[in-house]
Amino acid sequence: MKASPSDQALLLDLQAVDTKLRQLEYKAKSLTQHAAIATLTSQIDGLRATELERRGAREDVTIELSRLESDVTVVEARIKRDEERAQASSSAKDAQALEHELASLRKRQFDLEEIELTVMEKLEERDAALAETQASLTDLRAQIGELEVARDTELKVITDEQKHTAANRSTIAAKVPADLLALYEKQQARYGTGASLLRGGVSGANGVRLLENELVAIRAAAPDDVLICPSSDAILVRTGESGL
Repeated sequence: MKASPSDQALLLDLQAVDTKLRQLEYKAKSLTQHAAIATLTSQIDGLRATELERRGAREDVTIELSRLESDVTVVEARIKRDEERAQASSSAKDAQALEHELASLRKRQFDLEEIELTVMEKLEERDAALAETQASLTDLRAQIGELEVARDTELKVITDEQKHTAANRSTIAAKVPADLLALYEKQQARYGTGASLLRGGVSGANGVRLLENELVAIRAAAPDDVLICPSSDAILVRTGESGL
């Protein structure tokens, strides 16, 4: 392939722009907020599981308390009924039986209310544990929100620079002959670098000094010959700095 030295030199500008675009892409992916958000999100996932567990434990205690309150209500109703029956009874035997039953019911009421107090204390503990977890979740979500704002601010700066750099690339690429541009993009896609400046016998793409026999072949090539760097497989661009 043939291309004028000036057209080949344009590839160095194109390579510089492409390198910058890769750097900007890496910078966008490497923002510190990404890792911080991922860490906090993982913590939130763990806390959500804890919240679910604690919510279930609270629900169990609530059900237990509801059952106890129902039992207390039943016992209170029976006590009231027996007290009314005892007051209305004219039989000493029946009154004695009712008093015995009332004593048992009052004992049962006392025991249930003691258990009820214990369960209510347990419910307070469950409420406190659940509230603590929910507060932690709220705090973590707030931290993530702040990080997302900071991330998005930095990403906008990077995105704006990417747009500007991409527009610059289009301007440069439009000046490069189509066949030379196609070869450049092919080599870049395959090897990671499309063009390499030969400076002082060293390939700029990888910093490798070319062998003498390789330099002899390069010196023998016409200025408009498009050469492939033997060490990087990028298009080798020769200038006055090449040391040929």
